[in-house]
Amino acid sequence: MFDVTGNWVIAVHGTGGGVADSLDTLLTSLENLLSLSAPDIFPTLFPGLAAMENVHPLLVHFPIALLSLFFLLDVCAWVLNKPVWRKTASWFLYLGTFFAGFTMLAGLQAASEVAHDEEVHAIMENHEHLGISIFCLAVGLSVWRILQKSVLEGLPNLLFQFFSGVLCLLLLFAADLGGLMVYKYGVAVSAAPLSESSENTHHHHEDE
Repeated sequence: MFDVTGNWVIAVHGTGGGVADSLDTLLTSLENLLSLSAPDIFPTLFPGLAAMENVHPLLVHFPIALLSLFFLLDVCAWVLNKPVWRKTASWFLYLGTFFAGFTMLAGLQAASEVAHDEEVHAIMENHEHLGISIFCLAVGLSVWRILQKSVLEGLPNLLFQFFSGVLCLLLLFAADLGGLMVYKYGVAVSAAPLSESSENTHHHHEDE
């Protein structure tokens, strides 16, 4: 069980704990939370979000998931001849395009605010261009889908599926560059300080 004050509370059946202790922990957590000033409540509840310099890393998961689901579902609907599935896929496309827009704007803001060197800047420029291309292509596919009243067939459908596949490839390349900036160059990441006694110690998670 997790205590919202940031403490882990472990209760093993048969060795204490139980409903009474869980309720007591919950009430104590709420009491501690209510005792905080308004500006301190958010970082206490969401320390990870509070530590972020920009919301771009948070938003980016939505267009990746939604647009990928759109493509997979649309291809399956086409192959299996399921028009209803294609209508559902359309909503994934529209929502993915919506979030892609906000993700792109947040990314542009992050590029101007997050500290980085010249080597990372070149990667960031490519990442930025891919993000803009993803949004523009998603908008184009959404408009095409809305204007097309019936299910696409023949050559128009092949072209639509081709550009949908290109969209997913662009997502893959953009995500790869984003991961490169974070995991290799540590962009917008603050490493946790290590004490001298723990510098050469590796922490392992083991199931008790």
